[in-house]
Amino acid sequence: MVTALASIVIFFLLIWIHELGHFLAAKKVGIVVKEFSIGFGPLLAKTRKKETQYSLRLIPLGGFVKMKGMDLEEGEEEEDDRGSFTKASVWQRALVLFAGSGMNLLLAVVLLALVFSIFGTPKVIPVIEQVQPNMPAKAAGFQPGDRILAVEGTKITSWEQLSEKISKSPNKPLTIKVLRNNSEITLKVTPRPDEQGLGKIGIVPRQVTERKPLWEGLYLGFIYTWKIIVLIIVFLGKMIVHQAPMELGGPVRVVSEIGRAAKFGLGSLVQLAAFLSINLGIFNLLPIPALDGSRIMFVLAEGVRGKPVDPEKENFIHLIGFGLLLLLMLIVTYKDIIQLIGG
Repeated sequence: MVTALASIVIFFLLIWIHELGHFLAAKKVGIVVKEFSIGFGPLLAKTRKKETQYSLRLIPLGGFVKMKGMDLEEGEEEEDDRGSFTKASVWQRALVLFAGSGMNLLLAVVLLALVFSIFGTPKVIPVIEQVQPNMPAKAAGFQPGDRILAVEGTKITSWEQLSEKISKSPNKPLTIKVLRNNSEITLKVTPRPDEQGLGKIGIVPRQVTERKPLWEGLYLGFIYTWKIIVLIIVFLGKMIVHQAPMELGGPVRVVSEIGRAAKFGLGSLVQLAAFLSINLGIFNLLPIPALDGSRIMFVLAEGVRGKPVDPEKENFIHLIGFGLLLLLMLIVTYKDIIQLIGG
């Protein structure tokens, strides 16, 4: 039940924010929006405000914004050119087409800012949470709650710094200063080498939840959104040249991942929603027929050529692309179901 509810909310949010981007950009540049729809297929509900119909449709795997003059049927003509998509300038149309993905990326920044500032992120600190039995730390007298202050006279400010010093000292006695009950205590311990030859003493760090100020959360949201974008683009490039496996996931896998994230709490769900929003934004900018990226390519080609591509030919290409995307979605969904059953 929780998985179903979370999936509906996340799918609705990602689709709604994407289409809202197209809608707001179209309104900004004076293009008439005939329909703002969440979902495809048969109409479930609708309402009208001025020239725009707001619709909810049966298949919740997407949505669309129908603009005046866009995707006209063969032989169909508008009564006038006022507010027509085709009569807008090249940069205006490119802006409207990009705005959907732009809103998805902006949503990711906001969601990640919430993660960093409201929900917080886990962080290990140089405080011992657990001392493992039959290990050097236990024999040396370390206790849970000890805060590591220094190793061999070097001040310790992070668990990573402590771990590095211990790892590099197998079979080498170390003098470690700790804070216990407001008193400083000096302990001596000799790290035991593990299978890789790295020093271990058998202590587990304490994990706390770190929350950043809102302004810093927004900054980190932007930075991490950019890093994820770069990682996705690099991975796509490796897939194209066969340096990475062809890993595609459909709605079934997404719902499965949402279910897993829900078990870890609302913060994990928000983080996953941010990642999915970035993926949706990047995917829609790919130059694949029927996607925004392909439509942007046609608009830019018009700007270079000085005249538009034949609308009938462009619409036919998008129609074929849409059919192929649906076929791909069916194949990916089938593979996802098989993997889930097999797992």
